[in-house]
Amino acid sequence: MPGPLPISVSPDSNLPSAVDVVVIGGGIIGAMTALELASEGVSVALCEKGEIGCEQSSRNWGWVRLSQRDPREIPLMIEAIRRWEGLDARLGRKTGFVQSGILFTARNARQMARYEAFSRNLAEYRIDSDVLDDQGMRNLIPEHGMKLAGGLHTPFDGRAEPQLAAPAIAEAARDAGAALYTRCAVRSIETSAGRVSGVATERGRIACSSVVLAGGAWSRLFAGNAGVELPQLKVMNSVLRTTPVSDGPEQGIWADAFALRKRADGGYTVSSASDKLHHLTPDTFRLARQFLPAVRAEWSSLRLRLGRWQEEASLPRRWAGNERTPFEHYRMLDPAPDDRSLQRALAAARSAFPALETCEVVQSWAGMIDVTPDAIPVISAADSVPGLFISTGYSGHGFGIAPAAGRLTADLVTGTTPLVDPAPFRLSRFFDGSPVMLDAGF
Repeated sequence: MPGPLPISVSPDSNLPSAVDVVVIGGGIIGAMTALELASEGVSVALCEKGEIGCEQSSRNWGWVRLSQRDPREIPLMIEAIRRWEGLDARLGRKTGFVQSGILFTARNARQMARYEAFSRNLAEYRIDSDVLDDQGMRNLIPEHGMKLAGGLHTPFDGRAEPQLAAPAIAEAARDAGAALYTRCAVRSIETSAGRVSGVATERGRIACSSVVLAGGAWSRLFAGNAGVELPQLKVMNSVLRTTPVSDGPEQGIWADAFALRKRADGGYTVSSASDKLHHLTPDTFRLARQFLPAVRAEWSSLRLRLGRWQEEASLPRRWAGNERTPFEHYRMLDPAPDDRSLQRALAAARSAFPALETCEVVQSWAGMIDVTPDAIPVISAADSVPGLFISTGYSGHGFGIAPAAGRLTADLVTGTTPLVDPAPFRLSRFFDGSPVMLDAGF
């Protein structure tokens, strides 16, 4: 069964000879960055090797979440949700955003203590995130059938529709003056006098003074060819959607065995809350030392397979601008979902919410999440290649944080006062002796 189909975006036809900025990657981060740049009068060409939003941007859970964020992401995520609130009006299109709240459940005192600690992180921002006991949980969602110690409820959180959002943002970027090119892989970056001077695409050259790499799971491969070391691996997550359900929960729900959120069509998106599948590849071993703290923290929920070893080992790591690249061979990552994991998740969700008993599975899919060693993104200049900026490694958080992340990325490109302090997201943190710090994990 193929993955979900985002709303189709028609490409522009004529490749420009020159622009100010080329954005590589037509996911939600690249589209939002293009919109922010174009809105300031910067000339932008957004180049996507496949279709707009066709990989993880349309395959995620659809959560817009402040709760259980790493403290370093909190200022950026607060800005993101505030921007989601007015995004449909700004775009002139629907994203499906609803500020419905998200609820993290707890089965024991250890999880409750974790939620108490997180809620203290929000005190200075004056945003409600309520730690509830079991009775509080039953007052909030009386229909649930779980045995709980309590939970964390953040009304500020919400949901949106992944198949709508990235295309809507990309079309708005075009309205603002950006040019959109699909099935147009950028092959390499060109430099002159020590800084970016253009890109070579499969359709020809575009001169530019800046490049934004927002290639999601493909970013490490592209960066490596440009001589930039980017520690990033892929983790696979599987998702299903159901037929419409009456009397199900309005809030997004996280529990040990499942996660769900209501969809605009009345059905539910359901996934495992904890299963993380990583296919062992040569990069797994190249980056083993940097990812070791993450592996230790996530070992109980991390599953390893060899399924993609040969495929990834055969990919070239260096090529010239006039050579065909892996990005032209693999237009879209569309891995087969883990059906066993999804069956367990749906069974657990039905046990918790009997209203789901009669729903049917309409579709299931999987996506590849771009993860960093500390599970927060890289939003940074690449110091070794002046004019190159990187916005990737969102570690499963990119959809919700995109409206602010795109703004911050654009700020770095234009030299504008940044929306929030970008220091936590600098690429150099992985090489300057800073300790790898994991907070909420992946």
